[in-house]
Amino acid sequence: MLDSLMQRPLRLLFVVIAALVLLTSTLAIVPEDKQALVLRFGVITGQKNVYDPKEDFGRSGAGPLLRMPFAESVVFIDKKILGVNMERQQVLSTDQQRLQVDAFARYRITNPVRMYTAIRTEERLTEQLKTILGSSLRNELGKRTFATLLSAERGAVMDNIQTALNREANKYGAEVIDVRIKRADLPAGATLEAAYDRMRTARQQEAITIRAGGEREAQVIRGNADGEAARIYAASFGKDPEFYNFYRAMQSYRQTFRGKDSQGATKMILSPDNEYLRRFQGN
Repeated sequence: MLDSLMQRPLRLLFVVIAALVLLTSTLAIVPEDKQALVLRFGVITGQKNVYDPKEDFGRSGAGPLLRMPFAESVVFIDKKILGVNMERQQVLSTDQQRLQVDAFARYRITNPVRMYTAIRTEERLTEQLKTILGSSLRNELGKRTFATLLSAERGAVMDNIQTALNREANKYGAEVIDVRIKRADLPAGATLEAAYDRMRTARQQEAITIRAGGEREAQVIRGNADGEAARIYAASFGKDPEFYNFYRAMQSYRQTFRGKDSQGATKMILSPDNEYLRRFQGN
């Protein structure tokens, strides 16, 4: 038979082509970065190399996959981390600032059967997540002020957006790994200056409030100290009135002669026998 085929090259070529077609329709190679679904007349009958978070490196299910010729087909779905880049959108913050926001998200397909059943292709999934990301972003930033995006609260904002996006992504067999705002700008011109003025005013008011709180606490501390001093003075007067009078006189001299600026600039003209100077005379 082999000799007969060798004598008829066209027949040999036909046999080789038929063998290759049969082989390719029977055997498929699943790469490391792909998940595979086996479909028999459009119905999913099997899967291979599905994402597993506990999977050890180098121990994936990639490799050859046998299928029924002409009756079964293989659909490959990405196993890598995929991206969603949202086009710049205008978002209205709670302080009525129209923000120009750029954002992106990273996700991976963790349930290829659900993904294929719900939306079929990765491209359609990416477009769907882009729409959901924009909606989640508007909803969350609509509850916040522009200043929030410049503060430590920005992390909480991102977590809330990721949670909302991930809740919707799970319906399509995907898991959102990260969400970030690339830029959040105000329109140039008077609106931008007005926003900065409001932010400066808010910070000044906050500083005034903090200083007022500090002054209030200082007054309370001074009041408590004065009360304690009065109590000590009263106790001293009860034990030794003469020493109490002497101490009070020294305090008075100190305050009087030191002056307002504590530089000793006070000048007084008194007679030597003035009652105020009696303690200096030892009386």
